Amino acid sequence: MADEEVVVLGFWPSMYGTRATIALEEKGVKYEYREEDLSNKSSLLLQMNPVHKKIPVLIHNGKPVCESLIIVQYVDEVWRDKAPLLPSDPYQRARARFWADFIDKKVFDAGKKLWSTKGEEHEAAKKEFIEILKQLEGELGDKPYFGGERFGFLDIALITFYSWFYAFETFGNFSREVECPKLVEWAKRCTHRESVSKSLADPKKVYEFLLGRIAG
Repeated sequence: MADEEVVVLGFWPSMYGTRATIALEEKGVKYEYREEDLSNKSSLLLQMNPVHKKIPVLIHNGKPVCESLIIVQYVDEVWRDKAPLLPSDPYQRARARFWADFIDKKVFDAGKKLWSTKGEEHEAAKKEFIEILKQLEGELGDKPYFGGERFGFLDIALITFYSWFYAFETFGNFSREVECPKLVEWAKRCTHRESVSKSLADPKKVYEFLLGRIAG
């Protein structure tokens, strides 16, 4: 499959774009990464994702696949001969998809309130965010990864938020180690993987990027 062309359109702080690159790295697929300027979107991005006009987009032999969790599932199906990402059991697969959907519906929206609210509203936002993390920690349990012994789909869905947790923690004025120690250990385990460490943005740079957006 040496003649395959795989391109990822992304944006460096994006937890969603990073999912695509981690999945490809896990599979050992060679790809070209193209950084997008979201204030001046490329004609390629607009052509490949005319509906939402946003990243990430995986372009496989000229055909676009959009939305990060759909991209991860597509990568798993196309390159199925190495490092399976989704569980083989239908129930476990459905469960992984449920929690990935939970992450996308809850984590960023709750995290955003940590820097956009004050006073009692901020305290409520912090409580809500920590509760979400505790729910995810409950799903992880005592397993090394969400799927058990093997790094997979749900780990990819959540670990890409790792780059943002310094910002969430700083604005929320709480400690991950105190509130969710098992989740912290899981994150450390994930970041020791080359696919993750080479894909994630520097948390301090994400925090600085966010400060610039808030000030702007």
